[in-house]
Amino acid sequence: MLAQSIYLGLMSGTSFDGVDGVAVQFVPGQPLQVLAASARSFEPALREALFALQTPGHNEIEREAQIANQLAHDYALTTNELLQQAALKPSQVQALGVHGQTIRHQPTLGYTRQINNPARLAELTSIDVVADFRSRDIAAGGQGAPLVCAFHAVQFGAPDETRVICNIGGISNITILAAEETTGGFDCGPGNALLDYWANLHLGTPYDTNGCFALSGKVNENLLHTLLAGHYFALPPPKSTGRELFNSAWLNIRLEKFDTLPPQDVQATLTALTAHSIARAIAQFASRCQAIYVCGGGARNPALMQMLGAALSTAGLAHATLSTTDTLGVPAQQVEACAFAWLAMRCVTRAPGNLPSVTGAAGPRVLGALYPR
Repeated sequence: MLAQSIYLGLMSGTSFDGVDGVAVQFVPGQPLQVLAASARSFEPALREALFALQTPGHNEIEREAQIANQLAHDYALTTNELLQQAALKPSQVQALGVHGQTIRHQPTLGYTRQINNPARLAELTSIDVVADFRSRDIAAGGQGAPLVCAFHAVQFGAPDETRVICNIGGISNITILAAEETTGGFDCGPGNALLDYWANLHLGTPYDTNGCFALSGKVNENLLHTLLAGHYFALPPPKSTGRELFNSAWLNIRLEKFDTLPPQDVQATLTALTAHSIARAIAQFASRCQAIYVCGGGARNPALMQMLGAALSTAGLAHATLSTTDTLGVPAQQVEACAFAWLAMRCVTRAPGNLPSVTGAAGPRVLGALYPR
């Protein structure tokens, strides 16, 4: 690692809500320091265009290219905000790590697709850009996800406590940090993706603000059982998933026998699905954990956090404390962006960024492709 190096990290996840960015300073032997943070919401038209790319459609190659250009523009605006906040010049930044926007994730077919135009972003920002982090892990036989686990291990691991870091974005994933044991992790299932879909369908809003829609309903145990019977939840790790599986079609098939349920009850049950799938995953693979720290957009949903606490207790994990990564010094909404700043640093210094114990890759690999300024 270069002494006192500054990196930017940009993350736009499967919730399609916008881009989170951070400017981070890495100093060898010290915790990272966040110099600036910014969050930019996507315009409704861009969100709709991204949703449309989730399934094959007319002229999708050109539409993808145009959307990638628009994403680069939004990423550049976020970058400029970070530079202004931290009083930095582009020349003072070692590199910018950008995840891009996932529109397909099919590791079993040997590919993943995060749209972006990193060359354009390098041109707009005059900063070296590191992008396409997942492809090398998949080329090595891995899932290409979740990639944040390696960062979690460095940032949040503790010698005296077995911890689980739970990221709840569009998809939920966990990282298992056990002292003197190999780090584990995998995608648990849907995070906010189905909640956002149902809220948009019935409220016309991008998400269920503060979980109020869910809190107005009641969990239907029969529907919850039906949802949890989905095949993905029983698969052993390594595993990863996305909107290719957990989408409106997956949900609507399972709702056919529950068409008289009030929409708020469905929302409550979908929230319970996210909570119980996470709790069951932790109970099965990290039953001895002493603390669970949540990050991502789901950490801001009181209904989800409340149901997660109850689900953990039901799963035999009442002994584990539940909080957010704010407790560990990194705000929940900044963790993933920090992870991609860290992954960019690993790429620039030619250090591995994946964990084969998580993704199933043949070995450690340097992740990312560099687009010089």
